[in-house]
Amino acid sequence: AGEKFRVVVTVSSPYDTPERYADGWRVLTPDGDVLAEHTLHHDHQNEQPFTRSHGPFAIPDDVTEVVIEGRDQVNGYGGGTVTVLVPRHG
Repeated sequence: AGEKFRVVVTVSSPYDTPERYADGWRVLTPDGDVLAEHTLHHDHQNEQPFTRSHGPFAIPDDVTEVVIEGRDQVNGYGGGTVTVLVPRHG
């Protein structure tokens, strides 16, 4: 159970090539549980940085912040992450 949310993520991957590009991101709890994953099916070489949204998906009521982590085709998940407070209603 949990309130439903949509995330809007901006990704910059200046190394874009057909062989290596940012191909997704995921939303995690601080403990590392995956709440949502978003896959990008093509490179965004001519659109840097680029923004996409994902959702709605549930965030458990006891989770107060989430971590956004990017992925690229060669290295998988990793690199810089962003931690965001969950805006609760009510």
